[in-house]
Amino acid sequence: MKKISVLVPCFNEEENILPISKAIVEEIGRSLPQYDYELVFIDNDSKDKTRELLKLICKENPKIKAILNAKNFGQFNSPYYGMCQTTGDCTLCICADFQDPIEMIPVLVHEWEKGYKIVSAIKTASKENRIMRFLRTCYYKMIKKMSEVEQIEHFTGFGLYDKSFIQVMRDLEDPTPFIRGIVAELGYKRKDVQYTQAKRRAGKTHNNWYRLYDAAMLSFTSYTKIGLRIATIGGFLCSAISLCVAIIYLILKLVNWDRFVAGMTPVVLGVFLMGSLQLFFIGLLGEYVMNINTRIMKRPLVIEEERINFD
Repeated sequence: MKKISVLVPCFNEEENILPISKAIVEEIGRSLPQYDYELVFIDNDSKDKTRELLKLICKENPKIKAILNAKNFGQFNSPYYGMCQTTGDCTLCICADFQDPIEMIPVLVHEWEKGYKIVSAIKTASKENRIMRFLRTCYYKMIKKMSEVEQIEHFTGFGLYDKSFIQVMRDLEDPTPFIRGIVAELGYKRKDVQYTQAKRRAGKTHNNWYRLYDAAMLSFTSYTKIGLRIATIGGFLCSAISLCVAIIYLILKLVNWDRFVAGMTPVVLGVFLMGSLQLFFIGLLGEYVMNINTRIMKRPLVIEEERINFD
């Protein structure tokens, strides 16, 4: 009998833990009774009653497992690590807030049975804020054009992964994994299926502007070179312009500067312009350096505090 693993990352989801666990177990029992299953929760150091509820449902059902992180290790490391701990023939990654439809589970499994190693769920519509939807669309279009690696638009990580690809993930040893980029770069025999993203069932989202910026910069610095190219070409052009200005300044100074330019306004404006450009490019290069620095430290993805039902 084949085994399906379902991973549910969570952080402060006390209002959703019991309903999502019940919904997943019922959906597998109803639509996929021929499969064995395990339901794995990985908690990223929740401060509410999430952990208490996880221990309760794990006690009631031995097929429900939990990994409790020692602290919060971020929105990328925790789900990635959880997927690497699953033991099924395939692994599905689903959010705890019901934005990923539970009824998509049998759809993903049926596509996997056709021979696909990855079945990625693509949001064709969403009931989220329209402004956020527009900004996400602009981001996906931009990163797709700039990256040398194929990027998957409106893919959040929700989908199914064959155990062979899970092994690829284990072997990467990437301390800052970005699952969307890894699937786009290394994924093979992939099938895209469409769905409409629902509203969050309960609780508040933890994806603030800083987290969204962090995700955008991680993908930008990991899968594009355009930032470095802009810095190089921009620096060369600014140097050429500065040289021309210096030559023109020398000529005008020799023939009488005061007849052409009154005061120091052009010089001051030029200094501010060049200074702002330098700060921008230094910040951009700093993002690349920070990404490299994080990767070469080779720190563990997470540190576990406790495992439940893994024996």
